[in-house]
Amino acid sequence: MPIEKITLLLSGTMVLLGSLLTIYHSPVWVYLTTFVGASLLFAGVTGFCPMVKILRKLGFKHGQAFK
Repeated sequence: MPIEKITLLLSGTMVLLGSLLTIYHSPVWVYLTTFVGASLLFAGVTGFCPMVKILRKLGFKHGQAFK
């Protein structure tokens, strides 16, 4: 699976998880959703994404995210 798809899947999962935990557990979990959103915004503006660096070191390759 390409790095781009993994990044999208992990980001979406973390946002959904953070939202559900905020609703059903504790309002403090909103910080998880905020952190993921800020990271996505930062990556979009600067082109730097720590998740991509981690996935590259784990041996994943770049590919086409959308067909």
